Amino acid sequence: MTDQPNSPYQQAPDQQESAMPGPVPTGELGKIRGTGVCILLTIVTLGIYHFVWYYKTSAEMRRHSGNGLGGGIALLLAIFVGIVMPFLSSNEVGHLHTQRGQKAPVSAATGLWFLLLGWFFFVGIFVWFVKTNGALNDYWKSLGAA
Repeated sequence: MTDQPNSPYQQAPDQQESAMPGPVPTGELGKIRGTGVCILLTIVTLGIYHFVWYYKTSAEMRRHSGNGLGGGIALLLAIFVGIVMPFLSSNEVGHLHTQRGQKAPVSAATGLWFLLLGWFFFVGIFVWFVKTNGALNDYWKSLGAA
């Protein structure tokens, strides 16, 4: 039984390299944002910069990959149903990585840090932001952004 066809869960060796979940993004690169600076700006502006971050990063990811919410919709969601944005943002960042054939360092589940531990001295919010912003910065750096 050595001539069995490959399982649907296994790819033939010649197909492994070309099998990616979607087209590789080729749009313009986003900006690397220092995590500490973003946290400081959020504190200094009493949370307003957090909305700016959602808008800018979502717009950059959309321009780069052609997928995702885009800046305007992300901003509206952040204002009116903000609790969904940590899940959506982390998911979009993770999706960028998987489109390039990389393991996603964050996913929608990363938003649970924000939800479950977010109000415990803001620990969960910081953990979520460090993970998500760090993964986004790593993605831009892997493409040569400075």
